Amino acid sequence: MNLLPKIFPRSEEDREAELERELLRIESKIGGQLFGPVPKGHRREFFCLDEYTWIWHEEWMENGKRKVVTTRYEVRPNDILKIQDGQVYQHLSENEARNFYRAVGLYSDHVIAEYNRMLQTA
Repeated sequence: MNLLPKIFPRSEEDREAELERELLRIESKIGGQLFGPVPKGHRREFFCLDEYTWIWHEEWMENGKRKVVTTRYEVRPNDILKIQDGQVYQHLSENEARNFYRAVGLYSDHVIAEYNRMLQTA
């Protein structure tokens, strides 16, 4: 029997925050697999952080060294900006914007399908 919840009861806010983190983990994993299998030893995530922010994150080992690339996309009314690994913001080219739009559509389709599957098995 787990006594910890009885000693330190969690609030509704804590449970909601934990659920939100778990859903974000599920979504980021789905997003990371949109463009094919993730190679062994790699970690890839793509997810919607909030209403205006999307994250693409990849980690892997190369020649014994850990490599990490994180790209944040900020969606504006008339533009999409990206910043990668602390560099300066850049506007997406037309081709990048088209690819980003397709990725967001695929992400939405796959996440909705997974949530529907989860609801059916619950």
